[in-house]
Amino acid sequence: MAEPGWQNTLYFGDNLDILRKHIADESVDLIYLDPPFNSNATYNVLFEEKSGGKSAAQITAFDDTWHWGMESEQAYREVITRGPDKLAMLLDALRSFLGSNDMMAYITMMAVRLLELHRVLKNTGSIYLHCDPTASHYLKTLMDATFGAKNFLNEIIWCYKERERVLQQWNKKHDVIFYYCKDVSSPRVFNWQAVMEQYSEVTLSKFKYRDEKGHYQIRGRNVKDSPIRAADGLRLEHEQMYPGLTYRDYLEERTGVSPRDWWEINIINKASKERLGYPTQKPEALLERIIKASSNEGDVVLDPFCGCGTAIAVAERLHRRWLGIDITHLAITLIKNRLRTAFEGELADYAVIGIPKDLAGARALARQNRYQFEWWALGLVDARPAQEKKKGADTGIDGIINFIDDPSGKAKKIIIQVKSGGQVTVSQIRDLKGVLEREKAAIGAFISLAGPTAPMWKEAATAGFYEPEHLPGRQFPRMQILTIEELLMGKKLAYPRIAPDVTFKKAPRQRKGPSPEDKQNNLL
Repeated sequence: MAEPGWQNTLYFGDNLDILRKHIADESVDLIYLDPPFNSNATYNVLFEEKSGGKSAAQITAFDDTWHWGMESEQAYREVITRGPDKLAMLLDALRSFLGSNDMMAYITMMAVRLLELHRVLKNTGSIYLHCDPTASHYLKTLMDATFGAKNFLNEIIWCYKERERVLQQWNKKHDVIFYYCKDVSSPRVFNWQAVMEQYSEVTLSKFKYRDEKGHYQIRGRNVKDSPIRAADGLRLEHEQMYPGLTYRDYLEERTGVSPRDWWEINIINKASKERLGYPTQKPEALLERIIKASSNEGDVVLDPFCGCGTAIAVAERLHRRWLGIDITHLAITLIKNRLRTAFEGELADYAVIGIPKDLAGARALARQNRYQFEWWALGLVDARPAQEKKKGADTGIDGIINFIDDPSGKAKKIIIQVKSGGQVTVSQIRDLKGVLEREKAAIGAFISLAGPTAPMWKEAATAGFYEPEHLPGRQFPRMQILTIEELLMGKKLAYPRIAPDVTFKKAPRQRKGPSPEDKQNNLL
């Protein structure tokens, strides 16, 4: 069970730094990681519009991490000079083979992180590394060199179906998951009964008879020279014809199909209730199988590339303790929204480390990375980013909030602009007013690190009020100015909140415990 004083924690930052500074040796029971694959060398977060198309909000978070540069050169030298001999020799050989290219940068940056994951994993713990065939062969050698080939347990193949394309090769419809333990000689958790696979409908159809003990089929006993030796699918008359040579095989006395190393689990399609619009989102059924099998209630689950938080959400539902790390404030905002909407009052208390908690921290973030500051500031008002960073012309919109305030269900829009500079001017309010009219938005919000001037307040007042047709007498300023300090103190944007906002797609409401679905019982 949970240790006194334990708190689930979500960390913002580079997972290498977080692991080194915050995660103790041999403190984690289960690690699941789904690192960004070296597929076009970037890790993108995309949002789906309601129409199903891609919006302009494409945020590149790892663009620099997976190219060879000073950071990868330093990581390479660290492993070569201070890492285990086998891993150092492997990296040296791979660099001779690959050169200093993007794939080598990916391998090197993964190598130094795997060393830290090995350190934090308990001797009785397990690790699942999820990858696609793009780099799986390289990652397998890294895992062997870091965790030891003797501790390799399975190469799990996750198969899925989606629309097929006509190609000059086989359609790629699987991912690879490497399953290792820390020490094969130590006892480890593997709850195989919890992940028994369900019988096929063909198998279930054989249990067509029923008595007070349950569903059964008639089988022949394994008796020498018996005419029905070991036969199954026999009929009732065989019990009468061969008394003593048959027995009733009850479905209720079986445990299911022993778990195999290839899994057929549907991907999250566009119609799925589980879908949050995150392109690399994995189905909860996949993570549930891993977490159920390789951890018990109260165990610590770590996801160092937690993205939209599927592993975190499943760990929460299954009463595991958890640690999640991600390098973007956008992901942190997504996960916080997901946990809040999925679990509501049942959500265990958790901490968020690495985000600014005061004005000094906000200023430090703005100096360090103004894009991360912008995503963090948008998270303070539960807005989603409106455009891709570093690409395309500036549209004057940094974030968007969608809300509904009438029976039609049609979403109204709030456009948001974020300023991280030390000075703000009245011309910026005039410009935002122009964007407000151009976009036909209901409300505009100007969020700034610096305090507004008197002319800015005066200019904002000229925008007037938004008056919802179905809320007579209610007025909301069309142009609102909020400072970071005010938001940190709890001030909110003023807009109609009569229905849940539709800025982010909501995670389905869940109750803690195993999934309620039991397909086998339904078939019976």
